[in-house]
This record gives sequence, structure tokens and C-alpha cells, in this order.
Amino acid sequence: METIEELESVMCRPTEALVADIKKIDGDLLILGVGGKMGPTLAKLAKNAIDQARVQKKVVGVSRFSNETLQEELNEHGIETIAADLLNEEELQALPEMENVIYMAGNKFGTTGNEHFTWAMNAYLPGRVAEKFKNSRIVSFSTGNVYPQTRVGHGGASEEHATGPVGEYGQSALGRERVFTHFSHKYGTPLLHLRLNYAIDLRYGVLLEVAKSVNEGTPIDLNMGHVNVIWQGDANEVAIRSLLHCDSPPVTLNITGPETLSVRWIAQRLGEKLHKQPVFAGEEQGTALLSNASRAHEIFGYPNIGIRQMLDWTADWVKGQGQVLDKPTHFQERKGQY
Repeated sequence: METIEELESVMCRPTEALVADIKKIDGDLLILGVGGKMGPTLAKLAKNAIDQARVQKKVVGVSRFSNETLQEELNEHGIETIAADLLNEEELQALPEMENVIYMAGNKFGTTGNEHFTWAMNAYLPGRVAEKFKNSRIVSFSTGNVYPQTRVGHGGASEEHATGPVGEYGQSALGRERVFTHFSHKYGTPLLHLRLNYAIDLRYGVLLEVAKSVNEGTPIDLNMGHVNVIWQGDANEVAIRSLLHCDSPPVTLNITGPETLSVRWIAQRLGEKLHKQPVFAGEEQGTALLSNASRAHEIFGYPNIGIRQMLDWTADWVKGQGQVLDKPTHFQERKGQY
């Protein structure tokens, strides 16, 4: 893959399983926060699956759309768009009622020093959305940051593990889950929390950050020495298919790849492909932010794109100087300060 068009053609290609499930999902799909990193490809994937299934469903994306080009791009793909500030009560209430809602709105980076806005986005707004769409089924994007760091050899935190977020972003993300859960109990709204970490797109993500460091000869911090990753196309597919698994009380699913990956190993493999010797700083700690997604794998199957394929694509993207987004994951952060 050398161009954005080629990348998105792969990322937005529906599987047979997604096409089969899209036929079972009653009603249209509303994506709140479609303008984020994952939203545009999720919307396009959903529309492609609908077209392939030959069913009559709308995909509607809501965002502030500070980037007008994105709104035009989505419209050209057959996705209806609404420019709205979800924190504006009048604009929120003016949104159309739809049977299916995927909630992607939130704030992470820039939390430090602006904590009040993060809490408003991540904990207050979900309550307003839950009231507005109490008659819908809702899939809400959450994060693995609601868990504490766990011992590397223990396989990651599964859904049974007690939450224990480090820092205000993780705390506010848990607040989002708790508020949505409250209204699910109050109204019987079918809901599902997706605890995701980390989605991989060649334009951003853990693998790109490590590859860039390897290529540029900058030190790679090993203090957060292990991670989980999942191809963004696979994460998007799970989010859409999860609409069939919403319930009240809500379901919680970890979404990530099956491996606990060593950052050192990732850098070494990328170094081989880029013909560069990685430079390391620090030492691996005994704990890391890790998730166990075996429950989701049981429901949806293993991700379609494996780590070796992601490494190959990432190395080629860096070699070809592919377009990147200035949106670092800060996966190295151990104190929850984003």
C-alpha cells in the first residue's frame, strides 16, 4: 500500500461475517464523533457492508467537522453528515432518532491542564446522549485505560478484572461507562462498552511510532515494554457487529489483538525490515497496560490482520514516506498524564 486510497480500500473492505451481521441489524446507524481517528473508516466500512448486503440502511455521521474536506469526503461515499457540537444541548436534541448509535466522542490528549473539558466530554456528555437516545441500542467506545497496569506474565486484564484507572483520562473514561450504565438500568437501553487498545492505522499508532524511531535512530523508551495492538479495520468491524450484542445491563468487551507484544521485539522486527539498528532507552518494567480480549475473540473470531502483516505494511509505509497524522498514542505513559 502506497496511497491513502489503497490503505482505506483495505481497511474499509467488509468481511463476509460483517455483511451477514449488517443484514441482521435493524434500522439505520448514527455515528457520534465520526470526525476522530477511527470514525471515517468505520463509517465507510459500515456503508460498504450495507451496499454489499444490498439492504436499505442509512449511515449518518455527526461531528463538529472543523475539517470541511472530511465532511465532503464522507458525503461522496454515500454517508450523510450532520455538523453539530454534541455539548450544545440544542444541537444534540436536534439530532434524528435512530435505532443504532455508535458513540465515539471523547477527549484524551490535552487532558492535563484541561481536565474539566475531558470530564465534560467523557462523563457528562454520555448522560445527555443516553437520555436523548434511550430508545436506541448503543455501542460506546471506551478504553483499556480503565484497567490498572498488570503483571506482564499474567496475560492482561480480562473483563472480570477490577478497574483501576491511572490518571484523570482513565478515570473520566470509567466515568463514561458508569454514566451510560446508569441510564441503561434506568431505561433498559441495550448497550455495550468497547474497551479498546491500541488500534493500528498506518498513519498513526504504536507500530508507526516505533518504526519512525527506528528509521530516524531516536531512542525507543522501553519502560512501558509491552503492548497490545489490533488493526483498525478489525476494531471497526467488531464495533459495528457489536450492535447485535448490546444488552441491559450493558455488556463489556475488551477489543485488541491476541498477543502480548514486546516493544523491543517490535522494534527489532521493524529494524530488520528498515535495515536499521534500533536504539533503546530504559528497561522493561514488570507491569504494563495490557488487555485480554479472549471473550471478544470467542464471539467474533480472531482479528483478520495479524501482527506480521501489520509490521510489513508499517515498514513499507515508512519507507515510502506515506502520509502520517500528528496524533501520537503516548503508549509509553505510565502515570496516566495525557
